[in-house]
This record gives sequence, C-alpha cells and structure tokens, in this order.
Amino acid sequence: MIRFESVRIGEIGDVITGKTPKTEVHENFGNDYMFIGPTDLHEHFFITNSEKMISEKGLRSIKGSMLNGVSILVGCIGWDMGNVGVLEGKCATNQQINSITNIDKRYNPLYIYYWLKNKKDFLFQQASVTRTPILNKTNFSEIRISVPAERNEQDKIVNLLIAIDKKIEINNRINTELEAMAKTLYDYWFVQFDFPFDFAQGKPDKDGKPYKTSGGKMVWNEELKREIPDGWEVGELKDIANIIMGQSPPGESYNNEAQGMIFFQGCTDFGNRFPTVRQFTTQPTRYAKEGDILLSVRAPVGTLNIAKENCCIGRGLAALNSKDNCIAYIFGVMVNLKQIFDRRNVDGTTFGSITKDDLFSLTVVKPDKGTLNKYHQIINPAFEKQNKIELENQTLSELRDWLLPMLMNGQVQIMPSH
Repeated sequence: MIRFESVRIGEIGDVITGKTPKTEVHENFGNDYMFIGPTDLHEHFFITNSEKMISEKGLRSIKGSMLNGVSILVGCIGWDMGNVGVLEGKCATNQQINSITNIDKRYNPLYIYYWLKNKKDFLFQQASVTRTPILNKTNFSEIRISVPAERNEQDKIVNLLIAIDKKIEINNRINTELEAMAKTLYDYWFVQFDFPFDFAQGKPDKDGKPYKTSGGKMVWNEELKREIPDGWEVGELKDIANIIMGQSPPGESYNNEAQGMIFFQGCTDFGNRFPTVRQFTTQPTRYAKEGDILLSVRAPVGTLNIAKENCCIGRGLAALNSKDNCIAYIFGVMVNLKQIFDRRNVDGTTFGSITKDDLFSLTVVKPDKGTLNKYHQIINPAFEKQNKIELENQTLSELRDWLLPMLMNGQVQIMPSH
C-alpha cells in the first residue's frame, strides 16, 4: 500500500511569480530567452517555444523572477486559470504565472506537474474572485499536494503517464510533418501549377515532369489576372463543395448530459484535427456528417476541423464535403483560403465573419478531372493517416485523464514487473 503525505507547494520548491520587463525599453525584447505567458501553457507537457521572447538584457532586468532548471508553471490569473506546463532551462514568465522551481530532490517534478494538471477546478476554488480570479503567490504556496512519501513510487506513476504523453507527442510530430507535406504538395500542384505531368501520354503522372516549369500549355484567365493550365477552369467554392451553413438550435435544448445530438456552436471546442465533444442539443437544426470539414465562419474565420461523427452545427460553423469525392483536396483548398484570410487580417482587413453568399462565391481554380483524381490517389492515404493518428491521440488522452486521478489518490497502483 502506497503511503501518501500532504505537502505545501512552498515546501516542494521556490515559488516565483513572473514579471514583465519594461516594455518601453525595446532592447529588453529579442530572441535570447523564452518569455512565457498563459497562452503558451495550452501546449501540453514540455514547453519548448513561446509566443514572445526577451533579450539577455531583459532577463537581467527581472533576474529576481528568472527561472533556471526544471520548473513547473501554473497560470494563476484569469478565467483560463489552471493550465500547467513544464520547462527546463533559463527563461522568464509574465505576472500571470506562478512557477515552482529549485524543486527538492524528494519530489519528482513531473509528479507535481501531473497532480496540478488534474486540479484546474480546485485551483479556481482557491482563487480570490473580484472581476478577475487571482491565485496569488502566498495562497498558491499554501496549497497542499498529496504525494507518495517514497520517491520511487512517484517515479513509477510518472513513468506510466509520461509514456502515454510521449506517444502523443510523437504522433503530433508525425501529423505536423504530414500536414506540412500536404500544404507543400497542394501549393506545388494548384498554386504553382507544377503538378507532375507525362507529356508523351498527355496526362498527370507521379513520375512526370513539373507541368508549368516544363512548358505545359498555360492560358490567361481574366478573373484571376494570371495564367492557369490549359483545360482548367475558374469557379466558385460552391462548384466543388457541398456547403451547409450552421444554425443554432433553441438555447433551452442545450445540455451536457449526452441528451440528443452532439452540438458545436463554433470553433471553441476545436482540437488539432477533431473537436472535443462537450455539448449536446435535443433540437438539432443543421447537420454535419461524419468526415465533413468544419469551418469557422465567425472570428477567427477560416479555422478548420473535421467532424468525427454526425453532429449539429451552430451559426459559428459551416460544413463542407467534396462534390468529387476528394475531401483531402477540399481540405487543401480551405487551408489555402485560410492563409488568405490570415494575410488580410494582418493587413487590417479583419474578417469578423463571412456570410453565406461570400463563402459560397469564393473564387477557386478547378483542375481537370484527371489531375484531381491523380492528386487524390497521392494525398488521400496521408490524409486518412492523419485522421487515424489524431483518433489514437484522443484515445490516449482519455486513457491518461482516466488514470490520472486514480493514480494520484492511490486507487490504482502500479505493480512491479517480474
């Protein structure tokens, strides 16, 4: 039987509240060290990059708040409180984060990470709530953590959980590489028009030469103000995709008890590839089918996911599928359109929303059937592999989250291997 002890966070290591270097001193910011904010804690497990960076000078200016070595970071201000991350090395955080660093050797830092990761609601309860929930350094330090008294018991729990998280990370890296490959291939075929082409046979071929670069016939298109391959057309998104605009059911039909149909109002529950099921409705209105692309049509416009099962979609989403049975191609089209939306946002032309008419009439290049079919043969296996990997990750995450509380309270024990 594992013996647990109750330990204050302040006894586990040094608690440090982050601090921001003076923003009016431009030399405080650069690319030397990570400067971590709450949004960086949304990436689970080890933090390896941050949205903002600071210089050596900036780090020295807040040296009393500097982190060095293995540290556990906890978001402690705001309604997004309770996100947790781990990092190793020299860096700093802003004042919305309390960190545990210089951790006593009696405690496995990752055990502390996993315990806190399971306690988001609990941390909220410890916070003082005025306009904004705040869990200050003093109160955070007084929180008691239940820890196996023997370090080796902590290590056994961590080794099991970390094995799951490492597999998830490996899967994420594979999918990131597959996504980058898909974007490159789409750009190569449908933006640069250098799809592989067998000029002798007069048709696309995976071992052929790049079409445009090798002198393939191009024709001027007045609408696009550029040349496109001979035999291709320019049309609208509605010509290549079936599109359903979402419509929100009555508010009283919403529930979290799995009554009725899965419901997604907008992109709030979007994940890496599939949304997380959180809400249901007993009065569904507009539907997306399993495998449909889910598109956010309200800020941020263009965010994408895929429906893992049949579901109801609210006014923040649209659902798309391919008229030519090539969903991977439509996904590539939408990724390319998202890049256009993002560029316009940077330019100041903000897309707060996109109307049905605007969405349906978005200009797209329509390749000939032979090129589309060849592209589908090449890209669809990778597209399906991405779906399979993401489904595996969801299963692994559910397993980890199911095991986590039981391991932390001794309800489940890890037996020694023989």
